[in-house]
Amino acid sequence: MTTDRWFRPLLRVLAALLLAVQAVVPAQAAVTITFWSQEFGQNFPHAFFSFSGTPDAGGPAVDGSYGFTAKAITPALLAGSVGGRIDRPKPSYIDRSNAHFSVVLTDSQYAAVRSLIDEWGEQGDSHYNLNRRNCVHFVAEAARRSGLIVVEDKKLMKKPRSFTQSVERANAGRVTVIELPAKAYFASLTPPVVAIGSTPSPR
Repeated sequence: MTTDRWFRPLLRVLAALLLAVQAVVPAQAAVTITFWSQEFGQNFPHAFFSFSGTPDAGGPAVDGSYGFTAKAITPALLAGSVGGRIDRPKPSYIDRSNAHFSVVLTDSQYAAVRSLIDEWGEQGDSHYNLNRRNCVHFVAEAARRSGLIVVEDKKLMKKPRSFTQSVERANAGRVTVIELPAKAYFASLTPPVVAIGSTPSPR
């Protein structure tokens, strides 16, 4: 009984201290990947993704957008493989695009997606093929490395918006659905954001 008298108050004190510490220590940071598309207007249809946040392990905040495209839009695209490059969509381009969904990455998933950027860039295999290796295939692999279920339906691999929404549906409950034009999406954030990629992230 004597032990019980002092043990219970001690537990209450420890519980109160734990709550106080949780209130003071900020939530663990993480990187979020957001998937985008653009199918209308004067631009070639495109799918891409963006990073925001800070890795759990620490370091500088990341803020950048990445896609994959042909170096030149010419009739040669219809004949086979051509030179490709990693695309860095500008804020003005993103403002005319649509955000579909986002997912929080572990540090290992973030590293895997960053490796994809290098693998498809100039230091890796950067060839572009409209039927087998286009921007939708690039985004599909990014989603797969983000831990998502990805089904590459041939009918959707030239349709950035439709494909991205198919990934969203296949991962219902695992992703945060956005489905907003860029300006409406940025305005919904706290605090509001002008555009992803205004400050290129360090490589």
